[in-house]
Amino acid sequence: EIRVRDNGIGMPPEVRSKLFTPFFTTKPTGEGTGLGLSISYDIVTQQHGGTITVDSRPGEFTEFTIRLPRGLRAAEPAAATGASA
Repeated sequence: EIRVRDNGIGMPPEVRSKLFTPFFTTKPTGEGTGLGLSISYDIVTQQHGGTITVDSRPGEFTEFTIRLPRGLRAAEPAAATGASA
């Protein structure tokens, strides 16, 4: 489990509910694609079978928690490409 927590301004519920939606951003037009958390969510959940969650309290903090399953190994480079040593 990996947790990252800040002591910033937090996020209101209406922002948290859209956080992992592609192209959602709170930044001004032209200052963000809104893809970072969406891509991160897909990598953690789809490619690694894990979870990523967010807890935030306006005026206090935001905390992301990433959980990855134990015991699963990534394919060895040779096995993934079909190459032999």
